Amino acid sequence: MESVVGGRIVVDSVRKSYRTFGGVQEALKDVSFSLDRGGLTVVGGENGSGKSVLMSIMAGLEKPDSGSVSVFGGVGLVFQDADTQILGETPREDVSVGPRNQKKSRAEVEAIVESALERTDLLGRADFPARFLSGGQKRRLAVACMIAMENPIIIFDEPYANLDYGGVRQVNALLSGLKGEGRTVIVLTHELEKCLALADRFIVLFRGEKVFDGTPAEGLREDLGKWNIRNPLASYSSVEDLLW
Repeated sequence: MESVVGGRIVVDSVRKSYRTFGGVQEALKDVSFSLDRGGLTVVGGENGSGKSVLMSIMAGLEKPDSGSVSVFGGVGLVFQDADTQILGETPREDVSVGPRNQKKSRAEVEAIVESALERTDLLGRADFPARFLSGGQKRRLAVACMIAMENPIIIFDEPYANLDYGGVRQVNALLSGLKGEGRTVIVLTHELEKCLALADRFIVLFRGEKVFDGTPAEGLREDLGKWNIRNPLASYSSVEDLLW
């Protein structure tokens, strides 16, 4: 395992608006927080709460209207639709793109790719058509690419979308492993029941504002429903309970 360097993020008074047919829509309203190196943070919120906009700004894909984001180390993104990130015909080709662009030698690229695929449990699919991988495998492939580029910060956008139970467990095993390596992991999701136990920090966005920032245990004592989030501690004991 390589030494992970960097991983700190400071978000300071970030605002972001977009022009729409109805006028101006505020996507982020004076959002501030800082994350030290390592650990796993879950950013929860309903669709349209500002999670994906925040991710784009943290990754440098967009600029805030005001405020600033300071990132110490490279940021890797795992999008909700992992198909959009596949550049190679096979996992081996796909993972090699980053280190090749970094001008690594052929021997270095081969070693990096082998290690990244092994750590994401994809070595057995290294020469399999990448487009035919399962949803969970495609997300692991995206992470293998981030590992190959030695990114200390990895952000997951709705990583459980369209995954079955087995796929969810694969993703969680990967999240746990990345956290154990000392990487800074950020998970943007409204499906808290699938990952909150892995988190050290829990942040909630609602209509562009940061409305909660604390530990998962503290967050679960809040009335999450007022932010349009279903409390994951809701219990089921009969068929009648199985209704949202």
